[in-house]
Amino acid sequence: MALIVQKFGGTSVGSVERIEHVADKVASFRRHGHDVVVVVSAMSGETNRLIGLAQAIQEHPTPRELDVLVATGEQVTTALLCMALHKREVAARSYNGGQVRILTDDAHTKARIQHIDDHNMRTDLDAGRVVVVAGFQGVDEHGNITTLGRGGSDTTAVALAAALKADECQIYTDVDGVYTTDPRVVDGARRLEKITFEEMLEMASMGSKVLQIRAVEFAGKYAVPLRVLSSFEEGPGTLITLEEDTGMEAPAIAGIAFNRDEAKLTVLGVPDTPGVAYQILGPIGEANIEVDVILQNIGEQAKTDFTFTVARGDLARAEAILRDTAAALSASEVRADPRIAKVSVVGVGMRSHAGVASRMFKALAEVGVNIQMISTSEIKISVIIEEKYLELAVRTLHSAFELDVEPEDQTAKAV
Repeated sequence: MALIVQKFGGTSVGSVERIEHVADKVASFRRHGHDVVVVVSAMSGETNRLIGLAQAIQEHPTPRELDVLVATGEQVTTALLCMALHKREVAARSYNGGQVRILTDDAHTKARIQHIDDHNMRTDLDAGRVVVVAGFQGVDEHGNITTLGRGGSDTTAVALAAALKADECQIYTDVDGVYTTDPRVVDGARRLEKITFEEMLEMASMGSKVLQIRAVEFAGKYAVPLRVLSSFEEGPGTLITLEEDTGMEAPAIAGIAFNRDEAKLTVLGVPDTPGVAYQILGPIGEANIEVDVILQNIGEQAKTDFTFTVARGDLARAEAILRDTAAALSASEVRADPRIAKVSVVGVGMRSHAGVASRMFKALAEVGVNIQMISTSEIKISVIIEEKYLELAVRTLHSAFELDVEPEDQTAKAV
């Protein structure tokens, strides 16, 4: 008998029929003797509909009132799921964030969880009930409804699992696990049986959309075993864990992540003086624009070229700020390029496998993909390339690192 937290996303509860299917799945776990806490998102498309209503009245909706509005989407789903469980003679009780008392700060539309009171949930679990909680929401210290930002239901589920010391947190979605890369790009993409929190965090931050980054961070911090499963087909999914695979079959690379939402800015002919990096990036940061990859080239006559990437949606604002900065620094030119992409190889095995970078660069060179920028961490190598070569690069690297081959087959091949 285990305590399991299950989260079902918008597509999983997108219709009455799908809610009935979720109820069947939850009821099966309960009848096998498990204690179950369920976290649900709003029905697919509902949050966007509610935001549209708000924007029809107010172009930039008041954050507090927007939170009050959009939080209703999840509450609808909790009630419907409880009704479906009652129909199956499974005792269940719904909770919104305030009823659980998921305490957050007061940053409306992007609140962060500070504390969870697990008393009411434990009382219901002890009484044999399934607890159904509205994801994505909480309350601040004054009782105001807050929301956690897009994808916040994943964070709610992991946070509840941590507070309840659950045996496992299961994230049900429209895919059956975490893949070596996007199967829509590479036909041979393979579902991973297990991946570490570090690898999953890098994959998520580099563009993999399976899990929200905050949820992975939370799970890693509190050592919550996390499993990604399909709502629509049975299977073991992918377990995300602290444990690294250190056996002979452990691969150097877990997967290939990519991100099309990248743009590049370059300022040419900047004086090579102390503090110039801050003079360039300081105003960008003050505008709340996140900078990703940074490259500085030292040229002749004490001049330098400074390049960095931002999200494509931030390009226009960042370029306007940079042009003002360039003028103040007497730089020679500012260039903007929205037609780039980032491709990353990720794996904790890099720590013990030499030659990953050279293998990556050689594979890309052989198919004529030019690398514009490089960024590395202990378990990741990212390159910036022209966007038109993105899918070619992903397929090439997936093949070069033999990610379409099961680990045991790689070992047999090596022997």
